[in-house]
Order: sequence, then structure tokens, then C-alpha cells
Amino acid sequence: MTDTAPPTTADPRPPEPPAEGRVRAPSAPTGPGTVGSGTGGPDAPARSYAALAADESREDYSLRYAPHSFRRWSPGTVAGTALGGIAYLADFAIGASIVFTYGFTSGSASILTAAVIIFVTGIPIARACATYGLDMDLVTRGAGFGYFGSTLTSLIYASFTFIFFALEGSIMAQAMHQAVGLPVQAGYLLTTLIVIPIVFRGMGALAKVQAWTQPVWIIGMILPFLVLAFEAPDSWGAFSSFGGTEGAGSGFSWLGFGMGTGVALSLIAQIGEQADYLRFMPAKTEANRRRWNLAVLAAGPGWVIIGAAKQLGGAFLAFVALEAVGTTHALEPIAPQIEALRPWLGGFALPAAAIFVVVSQVKINVTNAYSGSLSWSNFFSRITHRHPGRVWYIFLNLAIALTLMEMNMFAALNKLLGFYSNVGIAWIAAVAADLVINKRIGLSPPYIEFKRAYLYAVNPAGFGAMVIASTVSILAFFGLFGPYAEAFSTFIAAGLAVTLCPLIAWATKGKYYLARPNPVNGPGVAIEEITATHTCAVCATAYELPDIADCPAHAGPVCSLCCSLDATCGDACRKAPLPGPVPLPLPTVSSGRPAGAGGGGPHAV
Repeated sequence: MTDTAPPTTADPRPPEPPAEGRVRAPSAPTGPGTVGSGTGGPDAPARSYAALAADESREDYSLRYAPHSFRRWSPGTVAGTALGGIAYLADFAIGASIVFTYGFTSGSASILTAAVIIFVTGIPIARACATYGLDMDLVTRGAGFGYFGSTLTSLIYASFTFIFFALEGSIMAQAMHQAVGLPVQAGYLLTTLIVIPIVFRGMGALAKVQAWTQPVWIIGMILPFLVLAFEAPDSWGAFSSFGGTEGAGSGFSWLGFGMGTGVALSLIAQIGEQADYLRFMPAKTEANRRRWNLAVLAAGPGWVIIGAAKQLGGAFLAFVALEAVGTTHALEPIAPQIEALRPWLGGFALPAAAIFVVVSQVKINVTNAYSGSLSWSNFFSRITHRHPGRVWYIFLNLAIALTLMEMNMFAALNKLLGFYSNVGIAWIAAVAADLVINKRIGLSPPYIEFKRAYLYAVNPAGFGAMVIASTVSILAFFGLFGPYAEAFSTFIAAGLAVTLCPLIAWATKGKYYLARPNPVNGPGVAIEEITATHTCAVCATAYELPDIADCPAHAGPVCSLCCSLDATCGDACRKAPLPGPVPLPLPTVSSGRPAGAGGGGPHAV
């Protein structure tokens, strides 16, 4: 293997690869190395990463802190890219399914209630990801779950991405079948393959695709409702008294409300996909403070405002098309689109609807595939101590999604999403509780620590709260505690997670958040330059200080990824007492001059 070390964080100008190559410490020896080897003390050869893992223009710091030197996009560009990923039409199918099953009154109340819960829990998570430059997995580590405790949530998040990739891919395949007669099985394969070249290239390519396709998507989204406003102005009144297709009736039902909210809450993990973009938000300054706050709010929890509108809108389009196409096809977004456009576009309604559906599904499925590759990378790096590169996990995620499509998961939509939401909301609610409650009252550290060197393997505060909450709610979901507990199982999950997270942190006195203090960039460590770097003693590459840990096994600074991949250090850094002080050199700033006294100076910890 002729691998290279990863590029310096000070050089890249996204989305292009770094122009100046990589930065190595003058005294660090080089050698072939292998991914995940990296042990042996300060005189060992520098670790070399596989070519795909080393190219940060594709890798996008998938397992790391996103450095300030990489965050060259404006708040508006990051927000626009993140919001481009919510173009999906699963909202149409989910909203139609809820209203058709539980009626308009209970169904619309479910959709709006779920939106409020998702919005409220999404605010602190979005701000944390944008502030600290971390994805959802890394935030989860430091928000009450611990280093290995968040491994389970990586699987939860990965399952979200492939479940919804399969759902969106099914919708695209249905459109291709309607438009050109392509068999749906072949459509499943085509919808899977089409996203690979885009996702392979990373954030830069995703930003371009979202920007280029946005005008087509906006026109396609608005036009059907505009047509109906002129051609069927009385249809909304009839829709508001719709009792569903399964005998639910037009009145309000608590059971229907609870069950419908559970289905809608399956989208709560979408904040993770928003966070995968929000981590590239530039630093908040006095000059950009207003734009930064607005962008984070819009691209973080703000997605659900559009999402809820799409669910209600999708249900409305399905209702209008119900008599013409039947219940089964009304739940497939392509058919209601065609029926809505037909009065104005005539024979062109089918190709116009198909183009809109394909564009929408490409926009979301590149995000699903991208986020899935990040979550699988996080999971396997901790389990195997190896990282061949984010892009390899694209294929794993897509293979699972393709299998689900071939199994016709679309037919079991409500049950699958209702079950998933019990786990998803327990996770998100526990993280939000830690960020909002535990950190504010001092039970949790005031910052997000994500590096293995400073974390316990499992923190019972968040991890324990999630496991207990999801277990109880799943039992309720399967009817163990009666029909009302079954209907409101997701509320049980959310309530338990929010309550237990601070209670467990209080009972354990916050002991399991930090295994030891962080002397590199923890609270109380003054740093003059936010882009100051240390050179990793393992891979001989410069990384900004939030990505660095002091390592007694290597007698110097190591980057977070080399720390994660070290399989033989024995976690010496977390064993008391430490083998000895770790000498750290002066941090270096991007101009090449060392940081001043505020940067820490030569010190031992």
C-alpha cells in the first residue's frame, strides 16, 4: 500500500484538495505504516493513512473536529446546503399515511406536535454542532454518552440514513416506473447507483448539487398547490373534514393522535444530517453574529417547519388524488403530483412530475448516503481501530438500503417508522437534556469533549437514560402496558430520557463525563489563535488544538483520529496516576509564528 499522511488542516481551501500537501514535524521519521497500527513511542515510524482517508477534500474530517481553516463557507452557504437536503418527498408519503390512517384532525395535530418537539430538541444540538465544529456522533460522546457509549447511537443514526434512503429511493423508483416504464426493481438499483459519484466527492460536490437543483425543486414544490388553488379552491375545506380511509373519522382521537405523533417523530434524527453540514459553519463573530444565529436556527431545527408543511401538503395532494388513483397510489408522491399538474400541463404533467420527484430524491439521498458514511466510519473506527476512509462506507450503507427497497419496506411504512421513533427520540432527547440542563447547572462540563483520551468508555447519564427510555417505550409500543401507553410510547421515551439524564448525572455527581482534565484546549486553557496547531506525534501532521490530546504513550501530542485508532496503548492516558508528565511544544499559528504566552508555551502536564 502506497498511502500518504493526511493533509494539514491549515492549508485546504474547500472544496478543492489542499495545494501545499501536508505538514510534517521536522524530526518525525516517516515510514509506510498501516491504518490503525501507530504504536511504539516517539521513535516509531509515522502512521500513513490510506489514500482515500488522507484526502480531506473527500474525507471531510469524517471522524474529527472540523478545523476553522477548513470552514471557508459563509453561514448562508452552509445553511443553504443543509436545507437543500430536506427536499425529500418522504414527508409527503408520511403525512399522507398519517392522515389517511387517523383522519385530518388527529393526523394534523400529530404532525404539528411532532414538529414542535423536533424543533425544541434540535435547537441546542444545532448550536453545539455549529459552535464546536462536530458532527452528531462527536457531540453525543461529550453530551453524556462517553466514548464507547455513543457507538450504539452511531448505529441508530446509520439505521436512520439507510431506512430513509430506502424510502426515498422507493419513491424515485415509483416515479421512474410511471414515467418510462422502468421496472421498480431496476429503479431501486439505479436510484442507489446515481448518488455514488456525488457523495464520493464530499461536501464540495454536495454544496454544488444542492445549489444547482434548488430552482427546479422550488418550482416543482409550489406549482401543484398553485394549480389546485385555481382549479379546486374548495378542496381544502373538504380535506379538513376528511375522516381517513380506515374508518378513523373526522373527530379527534387521543389514540390516533398518539400513534400519528410517533410516526412523525421518526424524523427526529434528521437533526443529525443537518449537523453534518452545520459543523462547517464558520466561527461566530460580532460581524456575523446575526447571520450566524439565523443560519444555524434555519438549517438546524428550522428544517422541521418546512417538513411539517410538506407533510400536511403531501396529505392534501394525496386526498385530492384519492378518487382518481386509489388509496395505494395516492400514498406514492408521484401520482398526486401528476393529478395536481394535469389541469395546466396536460400530457406534460407526467414528465414534469417525474423530473421533480427525481430531483427531490437525489437532493436528499446524497445527504442520506453522505451522513451514513460518517456514522459507519465512527462506528467501525472504534470497534476495529481501523479507518480505510469514509467513502468505503458509502457502499455498505447503500447495500443495506437497496436490500430494504427490494424487500418493499414502503408497504410497512407506519409500523417501521413508529418503532424506530422510540429509539431515535430517546437518543436525541437525552443529548438535548444534557446540553440544556446538565451543562447549565454544572453537572456536565461546559464544553463538548469528544476525544478518547479524556472520556470514560461509557457515561451512564446519557447512555443509561437512552437505554432505559427506549427499552420501556419499545415495550409500551408492543402493547405491554395497554393501548394508551402503546399509542404514546414516543412520549414515554422523550419524558424518561429528559428526566433520567440529569437525575443520573446528579446521582453520579457528573463523575463519568471526563476521565481527566484536558490541558490542551479545555476550559481555563487560554489560546491566542483559534487556528493554532500541534503536530501529531503519530502521523506527523499538524491539526488545530481542539483535535489534539496529550498522550503519555507517545510522549507528545496526538490527533483525535490517531488516538482512536491506537489499539495497543492500553489507555495509559486515563489510568491514574499518569506514567509521567507529557511535554508539549509551543502551538504554531497559521502564519508560522508560535503562539504567545496565551497559547500555553512549553509546558508539561
